[in-house]
Amino acid sequence: MPTKRIAAFLVACLVAALTPLASPKPAPVVTANFPGWPTTFEGRPLRALELTDIEERFVRSFPGRIGRFSDGRREIVLRWIAAPTRKLHAASDCFKGSGYHVTPLPLQTTDGNAWGAFSAERHDQRLNVREAIVDASGRRWTDVSAWYWAAVRDETRGPWWAITVAAAGSSHASAANVPLAAAEE
Repeated sequence: MPTKRIAAFLVACLVAALTPLASPKPAPVVTANFPGWPTTFEGRPLRALELTDIEERFVRSFPGRIGRFSDGRREIVLRWIAAPTRKLHAASDCFKGSGYHVTPLPLQTTDGNAWGAFSAERHDQRLNVREAIVDASGRRWTDVSAWYWAAVRDETRGPWWAITVAAAGSSHASAANVPLAAAEE
């Protein structure tokens, strides 16, 4: 009798271990109706930057598009999102995954718009980062989870823009190559 129980247990363990490998392929990435990238942000012209290799791989399964830009002072990452997704992470998670120490800051307001904010530090680099998610009606979220649940419950309709702005926090730091999609893989 114990041998049958052990065998059943081992079979159950094997099935549990192999189940993730048999998961269906991810849904195709929806990018129809993409309006294109803006040419300015907060009154400053944007210059497109190349995505990192990690960002390139990540965007293949992301339900939307990702673009990195500079306005000469800051790095701006724009994510156009066509459907609710758990692949959209808070920028603070990406920074933590890239070795930064993250310190939450109070909500910020720029031109009457609320932004989630934090500082990110690694070695002698300090960045001030703010982020928000906006829908076509102008509704705004400073928290990815709050946006996700509103989207899943059809309280907001896409597409959405997730906007992340990173600026150097000290004179010797640079906002170049911030890891805004590095930990999202």
